[in-house]
Amino acid sequence: MKKNANINLFDRIMMAITFAEANEADTAREIMERRETTRPAAGLDKRQNSRPTLRM
Repeated sequence: MKKNANINLFDRIMMAITFAEANEADTAREIMERRETTRPAAGLDKRQNSRPTLRM
């Protein structure tokens, strides 16, 4: 069985809820504060002068 090292947001929320229910509030907060640092850049880069110009 493959083990995926990446944990998505839903899995982190479920882990935090489990720790919070077990009176481990500090651990639950730590899990929710972790951020992914390898997020891809959002959207396309803005291009200057990309609008068509009227030629006569």
